[in-house]
Amino acid sequence: MKEKLMNGMQRFAKAMFIPVLILPIAGILIAIGNLFTNAKLLEAVPFLNNPITTGFGTILSGSLVSILTNLGLIFAVGIAVGLANKKKAEAGFTALLGFLVFINAMNKFMVLTETLFVGDSLRGTGQTMVMGVQILDMGVFLGIILGIVTALVHNRFIDKEFNNAFQIYGGARFVFIVLIPVVVLLAIAFSYVWPFFQNGINSLGTLINQSGNFGLFLYGMLERLLIPTGLHHLVYTPFLYSSLGGVQEVGGVLLEGSRNIYFAEIADNSVRVLSQSVIWDARGISKMFGLIGACVAMYQMAKPENKAKARAILIPAAVTSFVAGVTEPIEFSFMFVSPILFVIHSVLSGLSMVVLNLFNVRAIGPNGFIDFLLYNVPLGIEKTGWPMYILVGVVFFFIYYLLFRFLIGLWNLKTIGREDEGGEVKLYTKAEYNEKKTAGIPGVASVMNDNHADIIVAALGGAENIKSVDNCYTRLRLVLGDADRVDEDRLKSETGASGVIRKGDNVQVVYGLNVGSVRKSVDSYLGIAESAD
Repeated sequence: MKEKLMNGMQRFAKAMFIPVLILPIAGILIAIGNLFTNAKLLEAVPFLNNPITTGFGTILSGSLVSILTNLGLIFAVGIAVGLANKKKAEAGFTALLGFLVFINAMNKFMVLTETLFVGDSLRGTGQTMVMGVQILDMGVFLGIILGIVTALVHNRFIDKEFNNAFQIYGGARFVFIVLIPVVVLLAIAFSYVWPFFQNGINSLGTLINQSGNFGLFLYGMLERLLIPTGLHHLVYTPFLYSSLGGVQEVGGVLLEGSRNIYFAEIADNSVRVLSQSVIWDARGISKMFGLIGACVAMYQMAKPENKAKARAILIPAAVTSFVAGVTEPIEFSFMFVSPILFVIHSVLSGLSMVVLNLFNVRAIGPNGFIDFLLYNVPLGIEKTGWPMYILVGVVFFFIYYLLFRFLIGLWNLKTIGREDEGGEVKLYTKAEYNEKKTAGIPGVASVMNDNHADIIVAALGGAENIKSVDNCYTRLRLVLGDADRVDEDRLKSETGASGVIRKGDNVQVVYGLNVGSVRKSVDSYLGIAESAD
């Protein structure tokens, strides 16, 4: 039961990436739109102060803010696509239809039971407008629930076919036929039970907010500690997109979740000081500064004969963490060989958020330095306090550096470059790799042109051992017939994997930002066509 529960949670976590990863793009474009309407910038650069550029900025930021008010629909479609075993496009379309049926069914039922609030403002009533339809305010949870329900029905009935005159009602059409009564009954049921859930969520949010800096510390620490399981985004997603991360009215629209509020506030030039809820998205200190200090410490503590190899591994990993906020290549370099360092890293990550809150800093950098510049600098110091963010980051750089260097030496921790005699650094340098290629080692030439697909498949136990292939932002996620056949050392040494995680028959191989191309190469090698989805 425990294994099934963990597998289910990991699959759900993978599906969450579809809607979650697209939302920062909207945030970046909102920030760009805000550049063209920022009063201080227009004063400094007068030629931008014209109807064309300011109008473009207004349209860009204003249109994208609408995404924040329709997160339920986005999550419903995204999660249904992520959880569908096959015909994912049909699953997403069915989820869209189910969402429309749900909101209208709930609205009509609330009218019949006379529970629909009538008045000028819905604030404090527990109800809201969703796509022009007034229903209970379920926020992003509505999308999550409908996405899961749609996927369950879809996976159960997508292969159902009929003969003769009823043939047209098979497949995806039958899924929708079954989904209609399920969704209508859910709408009726949630009309009664959701207020109780909402009270519980509100109470939890109040408890977290009242816990102040301790709550922030616990949040920041857990968000890092769950990295090995791949479930860490199940910690931060509710805070970013639900009432757990705060509730704030911006421009006459009531928004929930720290990131939603932040995006809306940066698009609204009338907001002078960003909300305190933004601190729940201030996860960039360890990514942009702390782990860089850890990399420097690990490099300096490497054995002299291994420094070149350590440098070849740590420099790309540090640049990726700083620029793009992808930390796993660094974290996996010490997570399993020196777990105490990972615990300390998690503690420092939570502590950095507390320090930012103490200094009233509202800047964020969740996805590295590029995001940091786009999100914060154009808003000015008054709104975000971004110079203090950098100062805090520099301090944490030295804290990480000094702690890692001291503990590595004190306990002789086997970080990169400090392996015992006869051991090896797990990733090859480019020079060594090219040397292998010229030596004519079988399979290496094809690896160069195919992202290691043949070696990856072989190290996973062969094509017959692979049941399904998927990926998230940084990890190749697979379901295998026998996880014991995985050759972790080969994946790390010959394909550049930063780490391998096993949970039953679910295996995750960490490749970083190039995981998308790795996934395509593996699919191509296995003969998996895109149309199979």
